[in-house]
Amino acid sequence: MVKKLLIVAAVVGVAALVAKKVKDANDERALWHEATTSPDLR
Repeated sequence: MVKKLLIVAAVVGVAALVAKKVKDANDERALWHEATTSPDLR
């Protein structure tokens, strides 16, 4: 029983790390896009 709980906790932890990396990558890409595009001065 304890072994199963540890496995589930490890899977949840890995999923959280992957989700954080994906979010960080998306934020970084959005920041670069904003910084490198010319402003719309219409």
